[in-house]
Amino acid sequence: MPLLGLWLIAIPVHAENMDDLIKVLEDGECRNCRLADADLVHADLRDADLRDARLQRANLGEAQLDGADLSGANLSFTSLRGASLRGANLEGSVLHGTDLRDADLSGARLSPNALEEAHWQGATGINRAMQSHAALHNAGVEASQSGRWSEAEQLFSAAILRTPEEPLSWVARGISRSEQAKDQLAEQDFRYAAVLYEQQGADAWANQLYNAADSISTRRFEPTEQKAGNGLGNQLLEGTINGFKMLAPLAAKALIPLGLGL
Repeated sequence: MPLLGLWLIAIPVHAENMDDLIKVLEDGECRNCRLADADLVHADLRDADLRDARLQRANLGEAQLDGADLSGANLSFTSLRGASLRGANLEGSVLHGTDLRDADLSGARLSPNALEEAHWQGATGINRAMQSHAALHNAGVEASQSGRWSEAEQLFSAAILRTPEEPLSWVARGISRSEQAKDQLAEQDFRYAAVLYEQQGADAWANQLYNAADSISTRRFEPTEQKAGNGLGNQLLEGTINGFKMLAPLAAKALIPLGLGL
């Protein structure tokens, strides 16, 4: 039996157009293909021509797409989790809600800010210069919500490098540092964020942050056995400025429907 036949027997395949699905599996090319909802887990589509393909909601988890041309493709809510996209062309593709977690994007070509509404935690090979401040900050929010404070700190730091005048990222990094008992660094972040808020005329927020910084400074000089533990940043920001508000995403992100992943 030919390889294609084995593939179709082994994996339940659903696609918008079965003829297009067969063509891409047999020929490795199918420009303008209608492959919405296709189940292509582990598919070998290296160097495939998939320009302008309709691949929304398709499952390409752990697929081999090295060198593939996906320019202009609609990948909305598509799962590419764990896929290899080394050297792939994703310029002009729609990545709204796309799952790129744990994917390899080394050398991949992306449009500026293309990952703004995609999920790319754990992905490798991403050029940080291609990521916007909002995308980096939002990724830090997701990491912090899972308690991955060290990762969150790194992402907020990257966001700050992109847009240093945005106080929200300074506060968020201060919280992530407080959670790791990096009190001196957390204090510095809160004080600088307070200065930025003052410059914006948000005096109430600035005063709350100065109070938080003063409390952290006091804690730094307490005997170790008297310290209340980590997380002081969140505790001090409850009320007028609470941890949730300060860690709120800067831009709305699409949610991946449950069950889309592998």
